Amino acid sequence: MQIKETRLPEVLILTPARHGDARGFFSESWNAQTLAAAGIHHHFVQDNHSLSKAPNTLRGLHFQTPPHAQTKLVRCGRGALYDVAVDIRHGSPNFGKWVGVELSFENGHQLLIPAGFMHGFITRAPMTEIIYKCTDTYAPECDAAVRWDDPALNIDWGLEGKTPILSDKDAKAPLLSEHAAHFTWESAA
Repeated sequence: MQIKETRLPEVLILTPARHGDARGFFSESWNAQTLAAAGIHHHFVQDNHSLSKAPNTLRGLHFQTPPHAQTKLVRCGRGALYDVAVDIRHGSPNFGKWVGVELSFENGHQLLIPAGFMHGFITRAPMTEIIYKCTDTYAPECDAAVRWDDPALNIDWGLEGKTPILSDKDAKAPLLSEHAAHFTWESAA
């Protein structure tokens, strides 16, 4: 398993080895023992799988508030997407900063997004599937969203002037500044 930091050090790109032959490949997408040896300790309790039929389908920015905050491990099962994580831990030196990573079936990258970060993605190919593990189950009372185009975040979704396909929930989501401080950052110093 290759582990690479992003410009937000808590958000990691995990790339499992693929062992291939003429039939295809085998890949171990998660191994708790292997990742624990690398200092990554998460207990996942729910797997999610979604399909977006059209390119430029944008889902997010989503998060769950405590006590049901979720760490997510996101991968692309088919197609391609641009996955985004945003730090929303008040007091963090990276508060409001984001990182985006191309995830595709071909590159096999996965994005580890800790609790305290929002998550969203936009599809780059038709019939794109996203598969992700969560450390807590879905709790409707803790479900929250922020507008995908919040000007304070200034996320470059790579739309090149196109309008994304959105759910009503995402189209009507509030700005980050309209949310309470659900997460805080504590310095190790």
